[in-house]
Amino acid sequence: AQSLPISALLGIVAMMWALSLGISAGILSALRRGSGLDLALRLAATGGIALPNFVIASFLIIVFVFGLGLFPVAGWGTIRHMLLPGFALGAPFAAYIARLTRTGMLEVLSQDHIRTAHAKGLPPRLVIMRHAMKGGILPVVSYLGPATAGILTGSLVIEKIFFIPGTGTHFINSALNRDYTLAMGVTILYTVLVYSLNTIVDLAYTFLDPRIQLEEE
Repeated sequence: AQSLPISALLGIVAMMWALSLGISAGILSALRRGSGLDLALRLAATGGIALPNFVIASFLIIVFVFGLGLFPVAGWGTIRHMLLPGFALGAPFAAYIARLTRTGMLEVLSQDHIRTAHAKGLPPRLVIMRHAMKGGILPVVSYLGPATAGILTGSLVIEKIFFIPGTGTHFINSALNRDYTLAMGVTILYTVLVYSLNTIVDLAYTFLDPRIQLEEE
């Protein structure tokens, strides 16, 4: 019971990294389509998707812990303990969110109502924030369910690397010690969390896009 809030907080930090970096990079890449910045962001996103989180975690530890000494190598309890494992866990999802956001924004920016907004003389920033972003991030909203599942399962490895006393550490220890009751309990807990979050994502999607309505039984 004490380990669940730790894993939940790690997942929240990872999701905040993923959403903030992914959406920002995707919007910037779409607005600068074809530029060198666009190419660099797309290459970074491809690398983020290709590299597993334990490789990213190892690289971050070498650079920011042993190299620069900016973060503690392990443990839990302060913001400095959360940032590095949260980034390592959220980085692959940030890369995928960036690609989804870029694709969604490019599709929205080519639609008639965006061109009409520009023709009316609205400031470009207002057009992006008020008209384009809502439709551009719809693919990201639909991805939040699978991303949450990936963050929950990916936290098993990250918690072990950074010695974080979360449910992932208990799950791995239960598997090594053949404690099948504990392993089953953690699995059921993750299943309930993923199912609940997927339901919330579906409801949020219908709110953002009124054209999509849940079918009534």
